[in-house]
Amino acid sequence: MMTGMTLLLSRSDLEKLLEIRACTEALRHGFLSVPPEITPQRIRTDLPGPGTATALIPGLVDGIPAYTVKVSSEFPQSQPALRGVVCLHDVDTGELLAVMDSATVTAWRTGLSAALATDVLARRPAASVTVIGAGAQSDLVMRGLAAIRRWERLAVCDLNIERARVFGRRHGAAVTVVDPRDAARDADMIVLATWSRTPLLDDRDVKPDAHVTSLGADEPGKAELSPALLRAGRVIVDDIPLALTMGALGTAALSATAAAGTLSQVLRGTIPGRRTDADLTIYTPVGLPWQDLALAWVAYRRARGTGLGRGFDFLA
Repeated sequence: MMTGMTLLLSRSDLEKLLEIRACTEALRHGFLSVPPEITPQRIRTDLPGPGTATALIPGLVDGIPAYTVKVSSEFPQSQPALRGVVCLHDVDTGELLAVMDSATVTAWRTGLSAALATDVLARRPAASVTVIGAGAQSDLVMRGLAAIRRWERLAVCDLNIERARVFGRRHGAAVTVVDPRDAARDADMIVLATWSRTPLLDDRDVKPDAHVTSLGADEPGKAELSPALLRAGRVIVDDIPLALTMGALGTAALSATAAAGTLSQVLRGTIPGRRTDADLTIYTPVGLPWQDLALAWVAYRRARGTGLGRGFDFLA
């Protein structure tokens, strides 16, 4: 690209550029990297209408000569519900290298990070998976998980029964279940990705040695798991302060001591994830700015090599 030209990458461009294994490794590298001294910020506000606006700054990963700023809006009743952009900047000059669809980046980084966490925290072997909320993030969790472990049975629960059936067919033979509690009761691994503001599962609804990944509690008031379930499990988060201010711990009025630690600590071996096969483990992330950078950098590098995307000069 010529200096001053910004690469524009649409959703369809990103779907061609992003690949499960490369993105999973980029995220693993980010979790293992030394965190920057600059504190990441996740700023969220209500809007006059039914939506919210969020900004994540700055995305920084050791070894990547760029940073990201993401602006995103959430309108749960709209299709798509997530809209926004990820801006990729040169870390030395501030040059705007690329602007790309944030909904695609968010689904990929959230889903594949969750797949990493589910794999490292769930028992081996774990024969059954339940998915509650058959949307884009759950789809990426299952695609990422399929690349690193196997299972025998899949149950899918969604308010839209046809969407649950389509999801099940896409990921192998599946049972469609209407009630989340029935879907979760006998599962070894449970993945939730919903818009719920009331808990869908309680401590009595899951096996005592199961693993639960809850992706929906990413802003104040959103809750998929009851306080009792969170207290019963060994809780791993992506960032403890954010989990308290806008994640599952804060919504459930729990303190920092309710978290055993972070996924980075587990992957680095600083703390154990699952201490014994009898543990109930829970991963409930908020989503961090560096994760946007990890995948934006993969997309940008591949776009430069393939010619995908469109150049635009914002300074012309």
